[in-house]
Amino acid sequence: MLVAIVSDTHMPRGARRLPDRCIELLEAADLTIHAGDFCTRAVLVEIETHGPVAAVHGNVDEGALVRALPERRVVDVEGARIAMTHDAGRARGRLERLRRAFPDADAVVFGHSHLPLHERAADGFQIFNPGSPTERRRAPRHTMGLARVQAGAIQFELIPLS
Repeated sequence: MLVAIVSDTHMPRGARRLPDRCIELLEAADLTIHAGDFCTRAVLVEIETHGPVAAVHGNVDEGALVRALPERRVVDVEGARIAMTHDAGRARGRLERLRRAFPDADAVVFGHSHLPLHERAADGFQIFNPGSPTERRRAPRHTMGLARVQAGAIQFELIPLS
């Protein structure tokens, strides 16, 4: 199963839009995971036009999204349990802290920092931040992620978009 992973789309803002490559990957995926900070419900609806979406709300999302989406969520994808949260807290101790917060998960996808990250613990537990396809901030480029999931195994990949 192919999972597209995005976070921190922060739209609408000016002429900002999802890059064409991002849209291609959303449409190719079996599922899209969004780790929050859409900003408006219309952005969630737009992303849903490209395929099924599992999402959490972020810290800048409008009230309608905060009411509609959970702060944390776990989805089962081909036997792998992928947790989602927007803000995973400070960098120090993050892997261990997320492991404790989601003890039954195989991986946690998060956003907020706009900085891509992929870490793996010795036991195989993983954390993944896809960065942002629209607002890179301190990251060198716009990015998103892909996960290939088969028989409970997850392989994450960071996709540069700019």
